[in-house]
Amino acid sequence: MMFHKETSYSKGVQAEKLAKAYLERNGYKVIQVRYKTKYGEIDLVARKNNILCFIEVKARAQKSDALEAVTARSRKRIENAASLFLAENPDCNHCDMRFDVVTVTGDSSVQHLDNAWEVTS
Repeated sequence: MMFHKETSYSKGVQAEKLAKAYLERNGYKVIQVRYKTKYGEIDLVARKNNILCFIEVKARAQKSDALEAVTARSRKRIENAASLFLAENPDCNHCDMRFDVVTVTGDSSVQHLDNAWEVTS
């Protein structure tokens, strides 16, 4: 994946496709892609067994840059969108939940950091 010639949007879409394929190969069922609300967007919502994962996908040249890009503000937006997702999908309320980050680096390497952050009030 060549980052320098792509727009941020197309880079993000490509990273989400790679992340989705990676998750599916590892036993996750992706149930929502780009869940958009007035509060924010969740890149991927996936489920594995009884765990519901709200996943932020970051494409950067290096993994450390991707992890640093998930700011406190972006985490709060994702948490708010997750609350709305749960309100709209009551069948998921019995699941354990977590917030994950999937990074896609310049060489198309995918890494999954599960339980990347805890919800703060």
